[in-house]
Amino acid sequence: MKHSPGFLELVNTARERVRELTVEQTQTRLSENPNALFIDVREDAEWNAGHAARATHLGKGIIERDIEKQVPDKSTELILYCGGGFRSILAADALQQMGYTNVASMAGGWRAWRDANAPVTGN
Repeated sequence: MKHSPGFLELVNTARERVRELTVEQTQTRLSENPNALFIDVREDAEWNAGHAARATHLGKGIIERDIEKQVPDKSTELILYCGGGFRSILAADALQQMGYTNVASMAGGWRAWRDANAPVTGN
């Protein structure tokens, strides 16, 4: 997908404030911290078509609204992913602005996860 210049500028600005993890680093963090949450921020249809094993779903459109109900402890480790790693950077940046202190975005998103033959649920 070709992204618009304004969107890419927004993502690149947020990227300066957000920690990114590779797929391998994500897998390590998830195995080392069973309380870490792996959150898919893609749209419902994307989630329904398949997602990373152990992931939960809080789409980009609702995560800021619902996160405090689902994850009241703002020190909880949160690793977000989307299709390619852009929307998850924006969502991670927003969560940090809301006071969450241990947030990361998985670089490459769902595509990188699948390319690494990491465990999936669904297609």
